[in-house]
Amino acid sequence: MTNEQYHEAVEWLFVQAPNYQRDGVNAYKPGLENITKLCALFDNPQDKIKCIHIGGTNGKGSTSNMLASVLQEAGYKVGLYNSPHLIDFTERIKVNGKQSEREFIFNFIQKLKKLPEEIRPSFFEFTTLMAFEYFRQQNVDFAIIEVGLGGRLDATNIIKPLVSAITNVQLDHQNLLGDTIEEIAREKAGIIKNSIPIVCGDENEVVRSIIKNKAAQEKTPFIDATVIQSDLKSDLKGDYQANNIKVAVALVEELKKLNLTISDQNIENGLSNVHKNTGFIGRWFEFSKSPLTICDTGHNQAGLEYVFNQLRGIDRHKHIILGFVNDKKIDEVMKLLPENSDFYFAKPAINRGRHPKDYENLLIEAKISYKIFDSVQEAYLSAKEASTNEEMIFIGGSNFVVGEFLEKNLEVIK
Repeated sequence: MTNEQYHEAVEWLFVQAPNYQRDGVNAYKPGLENITKLCALFDNPQDKIKCIHIGGTNGKGSTSNMLASVLQEAGYKVGLYNSPHLIDFTERIKVNGKQSEREFIFNFIQKLKKLPEEIRPSFFEFTTLMAFEYFRQQNVDFAIIEVGLGGRLDATNIIKPLVSAITNVQLDHQNLLGDTIEEIAREKAGIIKNSIPIVCGDENEVVRSIIKNKAAQEKTPFIDATVIQSDLKSDLKGDYQANNIKVAVALVEELKKLNLTISDQNIENGLSNVHKNTGFIGRWFEFSKSPLTICDTGHNQAGLEYVFNQLRGIDRHKHIILGFVNDKKIDEVMKLLPENSDFYFAKPAINRGRHPKDYENLLIEAKISYKIFDSVQEAYLSAKEASTNEEMIFIGGSNFVVGEFLEKNLEVIK
């Protein structure tokens, strides 16, 4: 198999199967009927692995990578399924921090091409099955499975985990999950299953009560991670990581009740070495020091609010590169932007990417200093030329903006 054959196979997957990340709402296929049929054709690999299920609006990726790192430090072989990828498809499926082999991906896609025509899976259903089968073949001790979108009707909800977690609930994907926090919380709470403990990391009393009530209905333990007192630190930077640490710690405590051997030192080392152990990047990732260049994939209102508040606390002039997809409520984002900064708006290079000219009226109304670019790389090169080593560059607004930036500048971090 050549690199060209691999890329052609992955592109086939993108083209054949509706992909929410690229194509938006029309690619969203809620419900478990399809994934159930799909998994049955492959002898239900999800039933042959021990899973941990992590949902929530923000923090799923950070929390799942923290937990994976801790379990690796304790000597376990850990599968990790995250989405979306930033640079290469293989990032979605990892074992002990090593990305899945391209040969496996290529060969599995050949099998997918032979599926019966009446089964028309989404891209995410295909990749979820692929993760289950890879983890089964790799004989992992545990597979940490991140919810794709929502919870109740998400393809990952076919698993029967050892323990589940909901990091938090914020307004996001309202066109699919509901217009209110309460509606979205009920969708997220759909991953709660009978007798399987649920960890909750949300500080909103309304959200907590919905999750707690669902846990009571399912006769399963409810663990409130927000009450955990911890001074543990992680190498994943960002003020918001303090909440994710609490959820990860709560998950570890539940796993220890199942007779897993995890020491306090394993926890401390795991949280301190997430990048090294799992290869996770994207959340408050320091790309360079001169000038200080930070990437962050926070993209919904709550995530951006966390990020922009942290930017405000940094005493440097800022050059902020942002890009958005079509369904983003950009007028809400405008209210959050840090003051006294230079802004560079770019179109992400995907179908859903929105060109800044489409919302330039909002930029004018915001009375900010801005420039518009056709690509993220053009915006970055302009910001880099305009900034001094004492200033700061920030890249964010979307997973796709960060992924595009890292792909173009990968040699710097290799």
